[in-house]
Amino acid sequence: MTLQLNTLKSNSGSRRRKLRKGRGIAAGQGASCGFGMRGQKSRSGRPTRPGFEGGQMPLYRRVPKLKHFTTINSKSFTVINVSKLNSLKPDSTVNMDSLVKLGLVTTPKDPLKILGNGDLTVKLKVQAAAFTAKARTKIEEAGGTCEILD
Repeated sequence: MTLQLNTLKSNSGSRRRKLRKGRGIAAGQGASCGFGMRGQKSRSGRPTRPGFEGGQMPLYRRVPKLKHFTTINSKSFTVINVSKLNSLKPDSTVNMDSLVKLGLVTTPKDPLKILGNGDLTVKLKVQAAAFTAKARTKIEEAGGTCEILD
């Protein structure tokens, strides 16, 4: 048997008749219509809006006031811009140890990340944990290389 639009039929028991409420005692849903005697949920215009918490400041209005949400397992880096590397000798290797010795980095507790602010005119071999896309292109345009350390 092929499926045709004129032969489509819903499954038996899947579509129930709508209850006609407030039509007398015999109908089973007369008077209070199953909503109880009194209270907010028995009144006309009954359902409160989504998110309503009985007058308490709702969650969706409280959340934006919570300044910011911290990232779980966020990565922190010791950062340095490409422009600071211009003072180094050409063809030298740049890593965390060399930057600490030169005094360009003072607190080397996190892995090194190179940022792309400024211009680079010196050819360098840079070893770092991360590079921004701009920093990578500027180092390679100056003739240097980028090496990612774990």
